[in-house]
Amino acid sequence: MDIINNIVRILEKYWNLFLIGTANTLLLSAVTVLFGIIIGSLLALMRISKLHIGRCKPLNLIATVYVEFIRGTPLLLQLYFFYFLLPMMVPALQLDKTFSIILALCLNSGAYVAEIIRAGINAVDKGQMEAARSLGLNYRQTMIKVIFPQAVKNILPALCNEFVSIIKETSLASTFFVGDLMTQFKTINGALFLSIEPLIIVGIIYFVLTFTLSKGIAVLERRLKTSD
Repeated sequence: MDIINNIVRILEKYWNLFLIGTANTLLLSAVTVLFGIIIGSLLALMRISKLHIGRCKPLNLIATVYVEFIRGTPLLLQLYFFYFLLPMMVPALQLDKTFSIILALCLNSGAYVAEIIRAGINAVDKGQMEAARSLGLNYRQTMIKVIFPQAVKNILPALCNEFVSIIKETSLASTFFVGDLMTQFKTINGALFLSIEPLIIVGIIYFVLTFTLSKGIAVLERRLKTSD
C-alpha cells in the first residue's frame, strides 16, 4: 500500500514532469526516425548502387562499412563518443551538447533503416525491373515509378517498428540529461530519494506508448495486406 500511496503522491506533485518527459521522448524519437529515414535512404541507395571502378563498388563499400560498424557497436558507446568528441571538433556545440546526442541517435537509426529499405527494395520481384526496362524505362525511372512504390508496402510497417524501438532506445540518452522520461525519473529520484515508484510510473508510460503504437502498426499491416 505504501508503494501505491507514493505513486499517487508522486503523480499529484510531478505529473507535469512526466508529461514533459513523454513529450520530449516522442519528439526525440520522431526527429531520430525522420532523419534516420533520410540517412538510411541514402545508404540503401549506395548499397544497391551499380557504380563501380574496376571490380570495386566504392559507394557500396562505404555504405556497407558504415552500416556494419554502427550496427556492430553499442548505442551507448556511440552516444558517449559524439557527446565528448563533437564539441571538441565544433566548439560552438559545447554550450548545447544535446545536438551531439540527437546526431548520434540519427546516425545510429540511419544504419538500421538502411537495411530495412534495402530489404524492402530487394523483396520486389526482379521481374518488375525487367518488365519496366523492356518497356523503355531507364534504371532511374524504373526505381522511382515501379520499384519504390511497391517497396513502400514492405518498408512502412518495419519503419513503424523502428519508431517503437527508438522510443525505448532514447532512454539511453537520459545518461546525458536530455529531458526524456528517464531524465525525469532521475530528477524525481534525486528530489524524493524514491526509486521504485517513479520507475513504475515511467515503465507504465513506456508500455502504453509502445503498446498503442504496436497495435496501430498491426492494423496498418492488415490494411496493407488487404490492399494486395
